[in-house]
Amino acid sequence: MLKVALTGGAGSGKSTVARMFKELGAAVVDADAAARDAVRPGAPAWEELRRAFGPEFFQEDGELDRGKMARLAFSDPEARQKLNAILHPRIIGMIRDKVKELSEKGEKLVIVEVPLLFETGLQNAYDRIIVVYADTAQQMQRLKARDERDLREIDGILAAQWPLGEKRRLAHYVIDNRGSLEDTKKQVENIWRDLKFS
Repeated sequence: MLKVALTGGAGSGKSTVARMFKELGAAVVDADAAARDAVRPGAPAWEELRRAFGPEFFQEDGELDRGKMARLAFSDPEARQKLNAILHPRIIGMIRDKVKELSEKGEKLVIVEVPLLFETGLQNAYDRIIVVYADTAQQMQRLKARDERDLREIDGILAAQWPLGEKRRLAHYVIDNRGSLEDTKKQVENIWRDLKFS
C-alpha cells in the first residue's frame, strides 16, 4: 500500500484539498477526525485531559471545550506540550489502525491528512508527502474568517508549526493554494494521476 501524507499549515487549505482527492476516489484518513474521536466523553484521553486541565475546560454536556483548550494551548507552550503528550500517541495509533483496516480491505493507496506531520517527526512513516502551500497573510485571513480567532491566537498557532517554506522543501509534491479553486483542483488531479501510476 502506498501511504501518502497530506500536510501544510493552519489555514493553508488542507481540508479543501483532501475533499478534492476524496471526490476523485481516494481513500482519505483525517487526523482531525481521529483527534475528535480521541476526546469523546469517556475515552481514555478525555479522562486524562480532565485530570490534567480540570473540569473548566469541558462543557456542561461533558464535551471538551475545544476553543478554550486551543486558546490555552496556543498561548502557553507548556500547556501545549502537556496536551500533545496526551493526544498525539492516541491519534497516531488511531490513524495506524485505520490505515491497516484500509490495507486489509485491499486499498492500494491511502492519503492521510496529517496537520503536524513534520512537527511530530512522522514524515518517515509515509512513502510520499504532499504539502499544501499558501502565503502567511492568506493563512491568517482564512483562520480569522473560518474560526473567528483573534490575531494573538493565530500568531500562536502559526508559531507552533514549522514554516510552510520549510515543509515545501521536504515535499514530493506541492499544491500551490494561493490561486483559484480551479487552479488547486487541476494540481490535485495531476498529482492523483501520478500517484495512481507510481
